[in-house]
Amino acid sequence: MIDEHTRSEWAAAEKLHHAYLTGILLFLVQSRGGDVAADFVFRTFRRQHVSKFLPALETLSLRGLPDAVACAHFIYLANRAGGVLVETMPESDKKAWVRYPPPRWIYEGASICAIPSQVSIAFLRAFHAHCGVSLGNPRLGFVCTALTTDGAPGLEGYFQEYDHDLAEDERLRFEPGARAPLFDADLAPALSFEGERLHKARRNYALQYIRVGLPVLCDLLGGDASAQCRPAVLVGMQLYEELCSVLGPFDRDQKGFGDFLAALLRGCGDEPRLETSANDVSVSVSNLRVLARDADRTAFDAWNALWSGALSVHNRDLQLEVESRVDKGDLLWTWVVSS
Repeated sequence: MIDEHTRSEWAAAEKLHHAYLTGILLFLVQSRGGDVAADFVFRTFRRQHVSKFLPALETLSLRGLPDAVACAHFIYLANRAGGVLVETMPESDKKAWVRYPPPRWIYEGASICAIPSQVSIAFLRAFHAHCGVSLGNPRLGFVCTALTTDGAPGLEGYFQEYDHDLAEDERLRFEPGARAPLFDADLAPALSFEGERLHKARRNYALQYIRVGLPVLCDLLGGDASAQCRPAVLVGMQLYEELCSVLGPFDRDQKGFGDFLAALLRGCGDEPRLETSANDVSVSVSNLRVLARDADRTAFDAWNALWSGALSVHNRDLQLEVESRVDKGDLLWTWVVSS
């Protein structure tokens, strides 16, 4: 049983990385345009699909169901575990609806006003339209009937198994005006876990998209280090006070920021070590959970800018340096906060 303090750290880590994902999308739309933002979403969610979809079908005990129904139930269960509102309404063995009602998780708050519909379509192309390919069923596709970013009260559509194989450009179709059946929670599948495991799942859900998306972001922005770091700097600044209200209060000195950073790293599932000296405070952690094993320093620097942004609000006169080294086969990261 976790205590309230640990639960608050998990919630803070979830909040920060959820906002970071939204911030990346907004930054790309504003600075690079809708096509680049859509490319980020497509590549991130396709990577997520390839790594998680088939294993999760087994974990969620969905492989024995008809493919259309299994896919709809997967969308429902996987997203509900992450704290995302989703509905599922199977109509037959070959047709099963899913609906994402507002508020849309990925477009947090009023940010949805800045998201072009091509970004939502990229999400569907990357994940929903690829389910048949992953299942080895070339007759399975997805039909989108409404997009929230077009002003509809939710993104909705259905998985459809046809009587013929689908060409690549037929795996995602559009049927505006068709409406999903009403959702009945009593008929929907139930998550097999709750409580502590559910809180951790929601934290992991947000972190996973950053883990998968950071290499995509850095690749899209090439060698532009300033652009790669900008979303994290802005989010770190913007969320600092809100995170303090969950985790703090913290003294506005070196030790206070070390405590803040250590709390967020614990929230991510790491085990930071905090050391103080007369002149500075250091926080060390091995093998950061938020980074993929094959992530390079560029991806780390983009994510690490969260802490630079937060520190600029915590105390503008403090400095943050970070170093890495291999220690007993592990990659050890150390942040040093000094005046």
